[in-house]
Amino acid sequence: MTTTRTTLRELVRIPGGGRYALSATVEAATSGMLRPFIVIYAMLIGLSARQVGMTLTAGMLAGLGAVPLAGWWIDRGARRAPAVAALLVRAVGSLLLALVPGIAGFAIGAVLIGVGTQIAPPTNSALVAALAGPAQRAAALAAGRSLRNAGLGAGALLGTVLVARGPEVLRWLALATALGCAFGAAVIARVPLPHQDVPAAAPAAATKEARGAGLRTVTTLALAGIPYAFYADILEIALPLLLVQGLHASLAWPSGIFVANTVMVIALQLVVVVRLAKWPHRTVLFWSGLLLAASYLAFWLGGATGGGPGTVLVALVIVPYTLGEIFYTSSSVPLVIESAPPHLMGRALARWQLSYGLARAVDPIIITGLLSLGAAALWLPLAAATLLGAATVRLDTRRHRLHRSLGQSMSHAVADGGSPAFDGPLTKSVHGETRALLRDVTVE
Repeated sequence: MTTTRTTLRELVRIPGGGRYALSATVEAATSGMLRPFIVIYAMLIGLSARQVGMTLTAGMLAGLGAVPLAGWWIDRGARRAPAVAALLVRAVGSLLLALVPGIAGFAIGAVLIGVGTQIAPPTNSALVAALAGPAQRAAALAAGRSLRNAGLGAGALLGTVLVARGPEVLRWLALATALGCAFGAAVIARVPLPHQDVPAAAPAAATKEARGAGLRTVTTLALAGIPYAFYADILEIALPLLLVQGLHASLAWPSGIFVANTVMVIALQLVVVVRLAKWPHRTVLFWSGLLLAASYLAFWLGGATGGGPGTVLVALVIVPYTLGEIFYTSSSVPLVIESAPPHLMGRALARWQLSYGLARAVDPIIITGLLSLGAAALWLPLAAATLLGAATVRLDTRRHRLHRSLGQSMSHAVADGGSPAFDGPLTKSVHGETRALLRDVTVE
């Protein structure tokens, strides 16, 4: 069977894919209008910068608490409903921001938005897995990410134009975000699923140990993925500090680098996924770690070089950094899905999101704290940790191949009439030669 071409058109052709694409585009575009200005909006209604930070952090932590519940819901057979719930929770939160100005409205709204934001990745991934087959899954996920990136960028641009008319527009942007999320939820609720909305049932003899073994690989991936997750705040926190404070560059440099990264992700993501379609997801994730680690070392080198040459070097390194980002986002979630038993997919996605969300929650403090000690204090440990994560993925790849080969050998033994639990070779040396004696045991 040939590999499905990874294009936006292919996503639309998947049954239900067109509605999913419409929902993702509208939700991302309306959310992008408010997202860059939510801190400014909070300060305009009377919150201090410290209160804003604490409120947003509390919302994200509350969202992490909801992630295991979302995973349990998915494992109970739900596919559309969790995705709809994530959008509706965000819609209510944005509506509170628009209609209940003040500390109480912002605090409750921020918590609801944090919950919806944290449970969105596993619920969307589970929905895509239900819509697309294994050959189309990576294509659909990549296309969805491209649509969201494009929507967020377009929404942010439109929001910038509207905010220029005055800060009172921000409340209307919050209302637009609420309407966009509600519209997306209504569209997702009508997405037809090609299969029964119930995952494969767990074997009757499955024990707690068996369930733990089924998620052991996912746990290893989740732990290895923690340093990978730091990539998300490099552009928004680390590079602006490096360029403006360390290299004394103008604000145009971090802004231009951010735009260049966004454009490259939108333009190259689907192309790269097509080219890597025949590569195992574990291998792609491993190379992602190498690219990100090399980029961190190059950022450190650019900071050490200083001046104009250092600034140019940092800007050029954004190319391998963006490739590492694309490798990571295109391989991590598909790898988690294929590594988990079908009846544990929800818990597997939740476990992955927990590790990613925890890393995102603490990395601003870690990045700013280490940079205050010096550039080497951030970039060298971050590169080393990312290389360690990549090595863990590589070792897990070999272990996975070994287990798969062992499983195939046992299957062949059973097919030949033997019992893998009782049949085994006995070796005996005669005149310097080793003979394998197979002992057949009949079990009544």
